[in-house]
Amino acid sequence: MPHIAIGNDHPGIRGLMFLRPDTAAPLNHLANVLLRAPASLSRGERELIAAYVSRLNETPFCAGTHGAAAAAQLDGGPEAVAADLTAPQDAPVSPRLRALLAIAAEVQAAARPVTDEAVAAARAAGAEDSDIHDTVLIAAAFCMYNRYVSCLATDIPTQDDYYAQAADRIVTDGYATAGEQKDTLAGNALTG
Repeated sequence: MPHIAIGNDHPGIRGLMFLRPDTAAPLNHLANVLLRAPASLSRGERELIAAYVSRLNETPFCAGTHGAAAAAQLDGGPEAVAADLTAPQDAPVSPRLRALLAIAAEVQAAARPVTDEAVAAARAAGAEDSDIHDTVLIAAAFCMYNRYVSCLATDIPTQDDYYAQAADRIVTDGYATAGEQKDTLAGNALTG
């Protein structure tokens, strides 16, 4: 049961965003920039980083939502994403993405500089400065999103197909703006 009265039936961060569209707007804008704007990492790779950090933070809503969005955009689908989230060192991803997931894990673990070794491994695997930057920022942002969802004890979806539907919304529409929050209670894509 959530720690605060959310006043709607939306699980996870969606409920919080419908409750507070004023804070949803900048959070969703950040999610759009980090996960959907043009970048050297694909949208699926960036969603996978978000899902991985969310899994490390034990936030099932965000791990499920962003894992489904990654699966919808990466070769191998749900099976590959499940492998990536449970054993990234052996996952069926490029060495570059594997090294970036290691950086994301360091960011998730502590607010201190990523090790020189992790950065060197990412560079050796072909990562550019922009890849390292985006990985660190996605990981840091998802630590915030995860804490927002988990610390308020938001509800977990009960529908079996919830995450697949969320992935469809994210892939098609991205993350909702404040205007969409107010105008569409059926819910355009919101970050998870």
